[in-house]
Amino acid sequence: MKNKKVQVLDWGLIDYKEAWDKQEAIFAETVKLKITLREKQTAGENTDNIITPNYLIFCQHPHVYTLGKSGNPENLLLDDAGLKEKNAVYYPINRGGDITYHGPGQLVCYPILDLDNFFTDIHRYLRTLEEAVILTLADYGLEAGRYEGYTGVWFDSDNANARKICAMGVRCSRWVTMHGLALNVNADLNYFNNIVACGITDKAVTTLQKELGREMDMQEVQQKLQQHIAELFDMEII
Repeated sequence: MKNKKVQVLDWGLIDYKEAWDKQEAIFAETVKLKITLREKQTAGENTDNIITPNYLIFCQHPHVYTLGKSGNPENLLLDDAGLKEKNAVYYPINRGGDITYHGPGQLVCYPILDLDNFFTDIHRYLRTLEEAVILTLADYGLEAGRYEGYTGVWFDSDNANARKICAMGVRCSRWVTMHGLALNVNADLNYFNNIVACGITDKAVTTLQKELGREMDMQEVQQKLQQHIAELFDMEII
């Protein structure tokens, strides 16, 4: 049975490692439930009363740099002393993608979804998350899009003024997802100077605040993004 219900969790400003551990626990429990479900189905048992849960988690992090499985550690331009000076930490993690930055003023969304409840297509999943961000930016009168060959959301991707506003990296096992997207709302762009963001050397990074020339209401942006994700995935928010 497909479960379209999705619980929204707002973790506020939370240490990256703490959020990662909490994600891993939810992720592992969901995968375990799926394994049990398949075993019971194989054994011919009735599984009508077993459904897998779905979550949309929103948060912000203190200054942190994370490196995906396919990333190059040399794309972090700080040593341990430099990290300490910037009051930042660094973690190699198990999502896809290269290096990225998280910090206050950046809206992070971690969907932990059983894609068997929606659609089992990772390419479509990533494009749908991108579309939710594109629609959110359109709510503010901004035209964003995709950059061919890269995951995420960009402005002016077809010219020399290309700049990235949203990074994405996901992990998926047994069609259960974790990690997600990071939308630069009021983030301090100076922290991006310490990395080769997503391994791309010749493109800029931007924020919603910079594009509109005013500080943004984080909760408002979160609500708009949540609404677009829910509509695109046909979710029932609980």
